[in-house]
Amino acid sequence: MAASSKQMSRSRLSRRQILSAALALLVPLSLPLAVRADQEAKKAFGAVQAPNSGAPMPIGSYAKGCVSGAVQLPDDGPNWQSMRLARNRHWGMPQTVATLERLSQDAARLGWGQGILVGDMSQPRGGPMAFGHASHQIGLDVDVWFTPMPERRMTAEEREKLPFTSMLDKSKFLTVDPRKFTPTAARLLMTAASYREVERIFVNPAIKKKLCDTWTGDRSLLGKVRPMYGHDEHFHIRLQCPPGVPSCKAQAAVAAGDGCDKSLAWWFTDEPWAKPKPDPNKKPPPPPRPVMVSDLPQACSAVLAAPAAKGAAVTATSFAPPVETEAAPASDLPLLPPNAPAPVPRPRG
Repeated sequence: MAASSKQMSRSRLSRRQILSAALALLVPLSLPLAVRADQEAKKAFGAVQAPNSGAPMPIGSYAKGCVSGAVQLPDDGPNWQSMRLARNRHWGMPQTVATLERLSQDAARLGWGQGILVGDMSQPRGGPMAFGHASHQIGLDVDVWFTPMPERRMTAEEREKLPFTSMLDKSKFLTVDPRKFTPTAARLLMTAASYREVERIFVNPAIKKKLCDTWTGDRSLLGKVRPMYGHDEHFHIRLQCPPGVPSCKAQAAVAAGDGCDKSLAWWFTDEPWAKPKPDPNKKPPPPPRPVMVSDLPQACSAVLAAPAAKGAAVTATSFAPPVETEAAPASDLPLLPPNAPAPVPRPRG
């Protein structure tokens, strides 16, 4: 048995070493001039319309990376419709697509309309986006709207213009509207949290508090549901790094417990929403330097420069359900983030 275990360990190490070597080879010595000259990352990745070829692989961290060999969630599935199609952000890792297919089926079973409306995932090659997200860069993040899928198929124009539905009561600070955030909405959210491949789910602090006050199911799952600014119109699902993929930068573990503690209570104090007081005698700081392609993991330059894959669109049903493996959920987003606009309903494009 001991010899067998050592042999298995050497085998796993060998696979990791091979994968790391393959990643290094992704970056050729003579990249195209446009890449070698460096570019602003959000403009460079935003301009690419299709993924590169190769095995799907997340590279870097959720907020600083890219994705090689991304697959596309179709515009329509039996129990989902993709929204804001013009953004071209319905790409990701196969397990992300498969998780959405699974959740859409569970949503219909729960009575959440005909299924789910899927918001932003990642760009065809991941990377930073021009607007809307700091993360969503490695194909393992997706937004699901707090709006049930209607019976009929919406047109492309309707999918661009359908307004978001906030779960908040506009007349009360950080309070959910029970007419909108229904028990079915809570069950849908907690169903997603029950998937082992799901690392975290970001929601508005008011939604987290409502779950803490009312959820009677498995409360150990509440720890995955994390309060964050905004997120009153959708919930953000984050999947764990695939096991045995060293190119994907895992996150720090979430603290044990259900999160219904002082870390949640902090959101209901003045501190998170206080605006910084400007010093009239202090010179305004220069605008922050934009993130360049060279700031991302080295392999992302080659992903960006690679030719487009042929037949890039891949259906969710091409993949088996994601492998359920344990991982410590965490986030690159801080639990106690710096000052930012309050999470009130607001129009978005």
